[in-house]
Amino acid sequence: MRNYIIPLVTGILFCTIVPATFSQTLPAATTDKIDSFFRQSGNSTPGYAIGIVRNDSLLYAKGYGMANLEYGIPITPETIFHMASISKQFTAYSIVLLARQGKLNLDDDIHKYLAWFPDLKEKITIRNLLNHTSGVRDQWQLLAISGTRLDDVITQEHIVKILAKQQALNFKPGDEYNYSNSGFTLLAEIVRSVTGKTLRQFTDSVIFKPLGMNNTHFHDDYTEIVPNRSYSYEGAGPNHYVNAVLSYSNDGATSLFTNIDDMSKWIMNFYGHTVGDQKDIGQLTQKGKLNSGKELDYALGIVVDSFNNQKRYQHGGADAGYRTFISVFPDLKMGFIVFSNLDDANPGRKADQIASLFIKDPSPKKAGKPSYKDSTLAILADTAALKGFTGDYISDDGAHFGFRIQDKKLLWITPNGTPILMIRAGKDSFAVFSSPDVKFVFSVTGAKETVTDEYWPPDNHRHLLKYDTVVKPDNLLAAYTGTYYCPELDCNYRIVLKDHHLLLTNAKYNDTPLSVHGDNQLTDDFWWMNNIKVIRDGNNKITGFEVNSGRAEHVWFKKME
Repeated sequence: MRNYIIPLVTGILFCTIVPATFSQTLPAATTDKIDSFFRQSGNSTPGYAIGIVRNDSLLYAKGYGMANLEYGIPITPETIFHMASISKQFTAYSIVLLARQGKLNLDDDIHKYLAWFPDLKEKITIRNLLNHTSGVRDQWQLLAISGTRLDDVITQEHIVKILAKQQALNFKPGDEYNYSNSGFTLLAEIVRSVTGKTLRQFTDSVIFKPLGMNNTHFHDDYTEIVPNRSYSYEGAGPNHYVNAVLSYSNDGATSLFTNIDDMSKWIMNFYGHTVGDQKDIGQLTQKGKLNSGKELDYALGIVVDSFNNQKRYQHGGADAGYRTFISVFPDLKMGFIVFSNLDDANPGRKADQIASLFIKDPSPKKAGKPSYKDSTLAILADTAALKGFTGDYISDDGAHFGFRIQDKKLLWITPNGTPILMIRAGKDSFAVFSSPDVKFVFSVTGAKETVTDEYWPPDNHRHLLKYDTVVKPDNLLAAYTGTYYCPELDCNYRIVLKDHHLLLTNAKYNDTPLSVHGDNQLTDDFWWMNNIKVIRDGNNKITGFEVNSGRAEHVWFKKME
């Protein structure tokens, strides 16, 4: 493991944020504590690179574990990592700089610069793309649905072609927040349209070179050799790892390559302003708003929140086996960087652990949340009336959970099977006992369907339908079988009946079992389309289905036979 400790600038006062004994270097107790956070990373495991930034210095940097397991190459602060979604803030800053130059406006319709993008009868602004409020479906899901695996070679042109065939949005632009990688690929194409340069060329000349980030670039050619690059790994059992293939040749949403030293220079720019000024940083970190007026934590490619009562700018990234996180505390002129090359790493948690050594929470400790056992308020005098509401529910977007009565108490069974205690909030409404701002309202529709409406802060809402869990016989399952074709993505899937179970099959993927929930909801193990809503005509005949799954909704498949 290689370790850098860089002296502090003389005269800087840390007040109560850091230990009083801190002087020219971090005290041994602090470095030992940091080391303890990474003790599981050694010479036979993938690992981490970390950095601590204070004022205009990279105060501390260190590597843990291996950059390449096959050749026994350790991680150092100079090791290059793929940033995944941390890339987005650099794409966003490119747009901010172009807006400052008067070459575009954040409220421009994207069609002004992207004539090839389909007219979906809604104005989509550049700001919508930056805030993830555009409604444009996510590129990775669209590609996966179409049969492109994420470990295939994926080029910018490949993504552009699939986005050019969009036929619908997830929602009206500005109505909702839904993280969309597509938006940042489109932003990269706007940079190209406005400047005549690729995002790589533009950022290199306007951001990276001026900041002295000489080991940083947008990696838009997967065949390019990058010295000192870390490799990407997945855990495959105790002390066993496999390669996590990443062969992207696209940028905007991802693909930034950098190291700890270079990233520290970017962090300093948030308060030191070598590239741009405070007005530009203010634009980059301006929180988005929905049409309803609700303010988001997401700004322009970066999240604005707080940690231990201090304002923070932060973002994480995850592609293949790379996991990354940076946080900037502008008022303290500090930043924390954690990169990893292992898929089950949690760099955000590690960064917070390190930050907690320097930034103490001034607020009084909160009392622990009440538990199931210590609540008598949740005991129901009459559970018989609620039995009609217990059971399993599913929403059009794939939320799937249930409600059960146990010991005269109503329990919400979350998707991972965890029982959560509920307390009555009204005649047919219940709130989560430990988080009463999360509520469920039960009702029966005119069609005699039992439903529940879920509400959670600040103003989120989901509608779920109770379904029958009785296993359907083969003659009813057979109605779902057939070939389903998506004209937008030019791909098809088949639903087949085998051994009394439905299977979803595709030429590119292994078969996956389908579960039927009620009559019109199907779920499976494909992350890109794990929730399918069956569509029927007036005669109750199945005419197709639509994929409503995470970041891609209303993707239509017509039943061909």
